[in-house]
Amino acid sequence: MTDKPFIHEDFLLQSQTARELYHNHAAGLPIIDYHCHLDPSEIASDHKFRSITELWLGCDHYKWRAMRANGISEEFITGHADDWDKFEKWAQTMPYCMRNPLYHWTHLELKTAFGIDKILCPETAREIFDECNEKLQSPEYSARQFMLRYNVETVCTTDDPIDSLQYHRKIKESGFKVKVLPTWRPDMAMAVENPKAYTEYLEKLEAVSGVSINCFDDIVNALLVRHKYFEQAGCRLSDHGMEEFYADDFTPRELDEIFRKVTGGTALTDAETRKFKSAMLLEFGKMDADSGFAQQFHYSVIRNQNSKMFSLIGKDTGFDSMTQVHTAKAMNRYFDRLNSMDKLTKTIVYNLNPADFEVLATTLANFQDGITPGKMQLGAGWWFLDQKNGMEQQMNALSSQGLLSRFVGMLTDSRSFVSYARHEYFRRILCNLIGADVESGELPASQMKRIGQMIEDISYYNAKSYFKF
Repeated sequence: MTDKPFIHEDFLLQSQTARELYHNHAAGLPIIDYHCHLDPSEIASDHKFRSITELWLGCDHYKWRAMRANGISEEFITGHADDWDKFEKWAQTMPYCMRNPLYHWTHLELKTAFGIDKILCPETAREIFDECNEKLQSPEYSARQFMLRYNVETVCTTDDPIDSLQYHRKIKESGFKVKVLPTWRPDMAMAVENPKAYTEYLEKLEAVSGVSINCFDDIVNALLVRHKYFEQAGCRLSDHGMEEFYADDFTPRELDEIFRKVTGGTALTDAETRKFKSAMLLEFGKMDADSGFAQQFHYSVIRNQNSKMFSLIGKDTGFDSMTQVHTAKAMNRYFDRLNSMDKLTKTIVYNLNPADFEVLATTLANFQDGITPGKMQLGAGWWFLDQKNGMEQQMNALSSQGLLSRFVGMLTDSRSFVSYARHEYFRRILCNLIGADVESGELPASQMKRIGQMIEDISYYNAKSYFKF
């Protein structure tokens, strides 16, 4: 046994080589968080958190799921219990989270954000709650200060085409050291499953674009106006959240008929929905290519599956799961359409089902262009996979079917200002993985200079070059 704290300088680093790689090549590099869900208004206002409960439990469905699994009442999760009572219930859950990534994340965040080495449990809950809350009252623990403490260089938020981006402008005008850029996320422009909601969305799109929308091409033209607006605001990436890829055949006449049907309030057939999404996804790919955006796709998730809880507390509250979709043919066809038009831009695809890692890696390899290093990227372990096992699976699949050395690395995909600890978590796992290969003789110890550069590239430099930040 050791007297070291749980989170110590060599946490997860199981060999001397891993420790050398992490401490000499990864630990000190800045963070580029190219995909997150931070609220830009909180960065603009330099939000002060009333308590650790707001910071930790306010919007974290990972923790909510664990608490429900531990038999905690919803009153202490998304309900109206006070901050201490909610935190106490989270502390009661923590000992049961061993081997869940939340156990690592929680203690990494306590260490890196607050300098706390204690293990969270019912016995330590009050002192940790009080110590964190005392620190949160000081200016050094605001939203912006957390970003600076974690050495964040660039952040890309996730924003709808109708967003004014006013907070991004305010952040830039304030002279804040961290670059905060918008990301084009046009999911609502494809969401034709609900005719009423979609028609209301088009009305808002009309208003902000100044384009009257009377047919499918008008939707595209209105979105083009907003796409250019995002580009002028510094946007470098798009992002799409989808259950699967769409590449059905369609005609202009069919698209206009579908437009008239959905805006007339009539539900579409599955075939009509797929045609519409296929056409829209193709237009988005062309827009991104013309503007030089990198495009991201997050697929294989089904959301809000607990209808009872959806009716009680709404969407995005922790009732989602990975799904199984046979999307390889559609994905290949989609990329091939864009490639045949010379409109296939840099692309990152994230799978939620681990069974898809090799399928996806081999698909993306079909469209590397021999010009742009790492143009087609197998995205980092996402959502249910952004933990040790998932990260290693992703990196092993990429290593087997592509070039791990060209990987653009980790992102938080989070709404929390302390989730930057996930970058450290990833870097430690990366260094341990590569270190083990050196120690076993599967990589040559004589090439440590090149291996060290590989670690630096994956941790920071690849993303900086790929996105041109």
